[in-house]
Amino acid sequence: MVTYLLGIGVALAAASSYSIGVLLQSLEAREVPQTESLRLSLLRNLVSRRRWVFGTLCVILGWALQAAALGLAPLTVVQPALAVGLFVLLFAGERLSDECVGRREVLAILAISVGVAGLGLASPKDADGGSATASVIAPTLAVFAVIALTPYLLRGRTVPVLVVLSAGLAYACSGFMTKFVADAFSEMRIFTGLAWLGGTALAAIVGLVSEMTALQRRSAIRVFPGVLVIQIVLAVLCAPLLAGERWSTDPLKLVLLGVSLVVLAAGTAVLASAGAVAAVVDSDATSESPEPPAPEPGERAEQVPASAA
Repeated sequence: MVTYLLGIGVALAAASSYSIGVLLQSLEAREVPQTESLRLSLLRNLVSRRRWVFGTLCVILGWALQAAALGLAPLTVVQPALAVGLFVLLFAGERLSDECVGRREVLAILAISVGVAGLGLASPKDADGGSATASVIAPTLAVFAVIALTPYLLRGRTVPVLVVLSAGLAYACSGFMTKFVADAFSEMRIFTGLAWLGGTALAAIVGLVSEMTALQRRSAIRVFPGVLVIQIVLAVLCAPLLAGERWSTDPLKLVLLGVSLVVLAAGTAVLASAGAVAAVVDSDATSESPEPPAPEPGERAEQVPASAA
């Protein structure tokens, strides 16, 4: 039980690190020309920006913490716990943009908390089931990869929803393979672990390019929740298939699992429409814009109604 709780704590630390990193990345991604969308040149441009590099280091730290959490707790707990990172996005947005957290945001936070707690109660308390066979893992990840690469095949006809879906699926693949990396190294299968690590890096690059492309057009609070929900849904639905985790046969726990997932997704969707973090991006983008020139005295005088003279 202590190991399980420690895994949740490490997952929460990963969530915070991810959110801070994405927020910093989003502030820079909006400044890159959209002609570089869905291209590696987008990353080459961003790498030269110090704030984006620092944000990326935070994301890498989040990945390392996520990998550690997966060695301590089941995938169906670690992935949903990452949704808590939305709290960091919301309150950082409030602090930086002087906006107040309203009732809608508070309710969304409570919904996410309830959803994460429900998933924690309904999910297995250990991850001793091992991973699926290669004949199951390979085609499943291949289907995810094809869908994730769809926006790149439709370049020039980019659909924002598909770009967010691409990022979510790519990161979901990266999350599953991170689990396989942790399992392989814990069993001292070094070469297998390195192979999964390479696949994790490739999936992460695709996810990063897609996510940065989405952040060029939309604020972090409108992109990150969608990407995160996709990962959570796939983690819960596919963990028994890919990660060897087994759901309880208790009907009440299965109902709790389903309801918790719905509540978590609903709370995340509400946060996606919140304005606090969106204002961070907007204020950052407009702070460098010159203020409009003040009107000339003659022009101001013309605006005064004749009856006031």
